[in-house]
Amino acid sequence: MRGHQAIRIEEFNGLWSRGDDESCPLDHFTDCDNLDYFEGGFCTRDGIEEVPVSGELTIYNIVRMYTYVRENVQSLLILDNLGNIYHTDSPTPFTPILSIVGMTDFAFQSVANRAYISPHDGEIGLQGEFLYVYLGLGNAARKAAGLQPTGSTLTAALGTAQPGPNFEAGIHVFGIVYETDTGFLTQIGPDTLATVQATGAHWIDLSGIPVSPDTFVVARHVVVSKSIPIGEYSGIPTDYELFFLSNGRIPNNTQTTLNDLGAFDSELIDSAAALEDLLSEIPASVFLTTYHDRLVAGGFYGVGNVDPSLDESALPSTARLSNVGEPEAFNAVDGLIVAPLDGNSLTNGQEYRDILYLFKAYKTIAASDNGEAPALWDVVVIDQGNGAGVHGITTVLDSGGINIEYIIIANFSGICLFNGTFIDPELTFKIEDYWLALDKDEFDRVQILNDSINKKLYCVIPTFKILLGVYDQGLNSEKIKWCPWSFNDAAATIAFLNINVLHIGFSGVIP
Repeated sequence: MRGHQAIRIEEFNGLWSRGDDESCPLDHFTDCDNLDYFEGGFCTRDGIEEVPVSGELTIYNIVRMYTYVRENVQSLLILDNLGNIYHTDSPTPFTPILSIVGMTDFAFQSVANRAYISPHDGEIGLQGEFLYVYLGLGNAARKAAGLQPTGSTLTAALGTAQPGPNFEAGIHVFGIVYETDTGFLTQIGPDTLATVQATGAHWIDLSGIPVSPDTFVVARHVVVSKSIPIGEYSGIPTDYELFFLSNGRIPNNTQTTLNDLGAFDSELIDSAAALEDLLSEIPASVFLTTYHDRLVAGGFYGVGNVDPSLDESALPSTARLSNVGEPEAFNAVDGLIVAPLDGNSLTNGQEYRDILYLFKAYKTIAASDNGEAPALWDVVVIDQGNGAGVHGITTVLDSGGINIEYIIIANFSGICLFNGTFIDPELTFKIEDYWLALDKDEFDRVQILNDSINKKLYCVIPTFKILLGVYDQGLNSEKIKWCPWSFNDAAATIAFLNINVLHIGFSGVIP
């Protein structure tokens, strides 16, 4: 040993799984498990403790979790293996807010303190299911949007003679619109709209105003046409554009009469025409996100799905976008984007630098808001080989996946940086063999979080482990340090609470 030259290893740089063992640099491990890293060294990872949801009671067999922030209170939405979703901050946390047979996964998006939930099976929106909305108060989630008024005989008649303002002489068509507790306005009803011949000198009285059987309907609105000359009336009430009456909001779901209505044609300026193309039920999708104050849902079940607005073969490649500021108002005609059809479903979506990026497993598409309806936006394929998994867009702390300079995306190629294009090499360059050996058929299990405070990535992988990436020395393929974490049970899903406290959901015994 007299002539031996010491080799100093000043820093440990994590797992190396690329090529044969002899290619491994001296400051890397060819095998490691349950390590964490600090500057210059490594240690055993922190232990874990069981988290009671209420008292000493705990939810088991978890398959998906999301962080749900409501009025600055952080809580979890938890799906178990029986299709039950629980809310940990609910007054009754062990009573499911939604139960659906066959729901093995779900998409989630928080808007205005409400939770929008879409059941799916890890690949596509669940057949025969819908988008749900949960108000966060422990009551059961319900279908988003709502059905139009039906089954009532709405009647309009001349009322008191008054000098004005009155409806101008001619035929006027009246209808009713329901308003839900989330502010959604339904299509116009009832089945038979009311008509009356106004004189220009009388108010109009309405009777037989429909009452909704749904408890979440909190108000109703009167809509009315402008004056139609008697000789020009077609006899078909639905031929005419209706407008919201400024004093026609009924702030309850019980009153069936409304008297003394009147307005000049010039006062009827808020058209209700757009309501006629809204979906009353929104099909379930595989992902939810937001873009330009719109809720975006994509990846719908195709075969056998009853949707008159689209050919069923296009539904898996379709993203629907709500009206601006109205997360439940989806226009069935032009509120959609259809990605190129290639036999694969959309898997994810993300806004980044004013562009909406839509992903398939092997494809990335960009759409840009041009001020027109979404169906008229420019759609461009920007990558034919890289996409994103169903849960493969990184959540940053307790918020969405956007960072200032990049998005972190997990796909079949590895964990990548994306800034409008995928940056080579992947962050997982040093463990390429490890990543490529993961079961591609189980990639719906992959879920990734970014603790940007402690500079750590956490990624659930198909082997029921968590892959840790520490990037305190730089977020690039050379500086990041990787290590798998294994547990006695099957790690299925992760979420942050209290900004960056990692919570792990276990689905039971490792298969």
